[in-house]
Amino acid sequence: MIAFWISAALLLVLALALVLPALLKSKNNTGKATDGAAQANLSVLRSQLTQLDAEFVAGSINADQLAFAKSEIERRALEEESASEVTLGIRPAKSSRTAIVVGLAIPLLALGIYGFLGNINALDPANLQAKADAEPTPEQIEAMVSAFAARLEAVPASQPSDPKAWEMLARSYAAMQKFPEANKAYKRAVELNPGNAQILADHADVLAMLQSQSMLGEPTKLFERALVLDPNNLKALALAGSAAFEKKDFATAVQFWSKAQGLAPPGSDFAKGLASSVEEARAASGQTAPPQVVAKSAPTPTAAASSIQGIVSLSPASNSKVAPDDTVFIFARAVQGPRMPLAILKRKASELPITFTLDDSTAMADELKLSKFELVIVGARVSKSGNALPQSGDLVGQSKPVKAGGSKLTLVIDRVQP
Repeated sequence: MIAFWISAALLLVLALALVLPALLKSKNNTGKATDGAAQANLSVLRSQLTQLDAEFVAGSINADQLAFAKSEIERRALEEESASEVTLGIRPAKSSRTAIVVGLAIPLLALGIYGFLGNINALDPANLQAKADAEPTPEQIEAMVSAFAARLEAVPASQPSDPKAWEMLARSYAAMQKFPEANKAYKRAVELNPGNAQILADHADVLAMLQSQSMLGEPTKLFERALVLDPNNLKALALAGSAAFEKKDFATAVQFWSKAQGLAPPGSDFAKGLASSVEEARAASGQTAPPQVVAKSAPTPTAAASSIQGIVSLSPASNSKVAPDDTVFIFARAVQGPRMPLAILKRKASELPITFTLDDSTAMADELKLSKFELVIVGARVSKSGNALPQSGDLVGQSKPVKAGGSKLTLVIDRVQP
């Protein structure tokens, strides 16, 4: 409120500064006001109007302040136009008295007009805070999101885009249940930041909504990419459980959801929802309790028997094609079984040649471990984008089928992904 009154006072002082000198100036002769002086004053007033509009757009003043200031400037503009058309015959004594009257009348008149037409209560700090605290309507939110989208789409292709901004736009559309728009925004966010597991998982969720909540197909590819990047991503684990449940693979659904439940904040709504999903999957599979290890069951494979050790290197021909900050993925995949890697490591190309160990500790999911498969293929891939999925131009190397427990595997990256 104080800032408003200071601004109003300065505007009044400016108005008086334009009017009073002319009134105080002694004129013994009469004559018509020159058009040049009037036009100069009008030019100043027009400049002030432009400045006020700029301050309003910038948020320096509000609508009430803008209206008050504009009314004062417009009144002065009318006076200037009238002054250019009338003949002056003012004696010095009357000029002083007139100046005093005008000097007092303008502030009082302005305050009176604002008190009648304006909203003095709007300057009350309590009212201002109440307005600030008021929640925007759905229509206002939609308008803000649309304006935000327009600004992002208006960024020239020559300028770098902000992946965070596109991610925010996508989540806003998803919250508004505008899934086609959210899908489009997520595609752009993934293009700009392909190594972000959370964006991939969120995109998979939105795509599922466009497929009548089915996780099969493209959503599965997205959450699998997310799990390669971050095996503990909560949303990706939850979506993987949903996909398994949809395929009636209830045991796998229990595994994914149980892992997510163990990572979720205890007592949270998310954890409670996962617990309900786990119980539903167990009931569907005929399980009444989590699988227990029986004392006399077959012996669990030792760490050495369920691990693969070796070294990854570049062929001489591939060496010049790799930059130090490129990403290297080392993984093991079952010869017969799911295409999802059983174990995976992520390193930098600057570390090559890399000595590696793949075992159950590097598994992506509890139900997909090296110890559960007899034969696997070990592969390595250099990615310039950091994308977990193979892309054309990646450098790759792959072993023949091997048994877990090997310790002298040599893997050479020597081919280009078609």
